[in-house]
Amino acid sequence: MNTDNTPQNAPLRALSTFDAVMIIVGLIIGSGIFKLPKLVAINSSSEWVFYGAWILGGVVSLMGALCYAELATAYPNAGGDYYFLQRAFGRRLSFLFAWSRLAVVTTAPVAILGFVFGDYFSNVLSLGAHSSAIYAALSVAAFTALNIIGIRESKGAQNVLTVLEVGGVVAVIVSGILLVGGPPPAPAAAAPAAPGAAWYAGAPLAMLFVLFTYGGWNDGAYISAEIKTRDGMVRALVASIAVVTLLYVLVNFAYVHALGLGGVAASDTVAADVIRAAFGPAGSVFISIAVSISALTSVNSTIIVGGRCNYALGRDWPIFRWLGHWDVRRDAPRNALLLQGGIALLLIAGSALTGKEFETLVNYTFPVFWFFVMLVGVGLFVLRRKDAARERLFRVPLYPLTPAVFILTCAFLCYSALKDSGTGAWFGVGVVGVGVVVMLLGQSYDRRHGAAQSPPTQPEQRST
Repeated sequence: MNTDNTPQNAPLRALSTFDAVMIIVGLIIGSGIFKLPKLVAINSSSEWVFYGAWILGGVVSLMGALCYAELATAYPNAGGDYYFLQRAFGRRLSFLFAWSRLAVVTTAPVAILGFVFGDYFSNVLSLGAHSSAIYAALSVAAFTALNIIGIRESKGAQNVLTVLEVGGVVAVIVSGILLVGGPPPAPAAAAPAAPGAAWYAGAPLAMLFVLFTYGGWNDGAYISAEIKTRDGMVRALVASIAVVTLLYVLVNFAYVHALGLGGVAASDTVAADVIRAAFGPAGSVFISIAVSISALTSVNSTIIVGGRCNYALGRDWPIFRWLGHWDVRRDAPRNALLLQGGIALLLIAGSALTGKEFETLVNYTFPVFWFFVMLVGVGLFVLRRKDAARERLFRVPLYPLTPAVFILTCAFLCYSALKDSGTGAWFGVGVVGVGVVVMLLGQSYDRRHGAAQSPPTQPEQRST
C-alpha cells in the first residue's frame, strides 16, 4: 500500500493569505523588471504604447488569475496546474505538463536566476574567475536546503526577501520620479521606432517580454492546498497582480521620466542608470544588491512551487513514485526538491563549462508555458460541465467572456512565440515529444507491475 497517498502525508494548511501574497509577488517580480524594459521600449512606437503594454500585461494576468482562482478554490491541491489538467483532460496530458516543468521550464529559470544573482553580487564581492557560477550554485543549494528544512522556514525567508525586493523597486521609482530632473537629449540612434512606423509596430513582441516579467502568478496555484482559508487563494492572487501591476507601471514611468523612452531602449542596465543619475557611481553598489535580492527572491519562490509539481507527478505515476513522498515532519516534498535542485545545479555546471548563455532555454519556455496555460483556461470550461455539482467558493466574473478572452490571448502568444523565438521554441516542442516517450514507458511500467491505470483519489489538503 502506498502510504504517501494517505491524508497524513498531504500538505498542511500552514500559509496565511499574507504569506501567499509574498510568495506570489516574489514569483512575479524577478530580475526581468530590471532587464527587459529595454526590449519592450525597442518594440514600442511611443511612450503611451510603452505604458499601455505594461497595463495590458496586468489586465491579461488578472484575467488568468481569476480563472486560476476559481480552479484553485474548487480544487485546492499541491499539484496546481497539473491537477487541474488531470481532472479536465486525464492523466496523460497532465503528465506531459509535469514533464515539461521537470525537464526545463522550472529548473532552467532557477539556474538562470542563480546566474543573475551571481552576476550582480560579484560586483559587490567577487570570488574570482568563476564567481558568478559559484554564487549561482550556492544560491540554488542553499534555498533547496532551506525548503527541505520546511515550509515555515522557507516562507519566513520569502517574506523578508520580498519586502526587501519591493523596497528596491520603490527606491528606483522614487529616484527616477523625484530625484532625477528629466531625461537627457537622446541620440537619434536610440529612438525606439522608425519614423512613420505604425503605432502597433512591434507590439506583439513587446507583449511577450512584458508578460514574461509578469510570469509566475499561475504558480500560486501550487500552494492552494497550504493556505489556511480557501478564499485566501482568491484574495492572494488578485492582491498580488494588483500590487505588481502598480509597481511595474510606476517603475517604468520612473525609467522614462529619468532617461526618456530612447534612453530606456538604449540601456542594458536601465535601473542602474536611473540610480546612477540620482546618486552617482556609488549607486551601482545599491542596485547590484537590489537586483541580487530580487533574483534570490525568485529563486526561493520558484523552488517552493516547482517541488510541489514534481511531488504531484510522483504521487500519481508509479515509475516516479519516489518523487511523491511528502516529509510530514518537515512539511515539504523532500525528494522532489532534491531532484529539482540537482537538475538546476547540473545546468549551472554545464553553463560554466561551456560558457554558453541560457537564451535558448528562456525562449523555450514561451510557447510551452502559454500552450499549457491556455489548456488550463479551456479546462475551466470543461470542469464547469464535467463537474457541475462541485462546490465553488469563487466563480470567474463575466463568465464565459473572461476565460474566453484569456484563452484567445494565450493562443496568440503561443503562436507569436513559435514564430519569433527561433530554435529555442522548437527545442521546447522536442522536449515535450520526449515526454510522450517517457509517458508510454511509464504506462508500460504500470501494466508490468499491476499498477492502476488511473490514479487514486488524492488528498487535496491536510488541516492543521
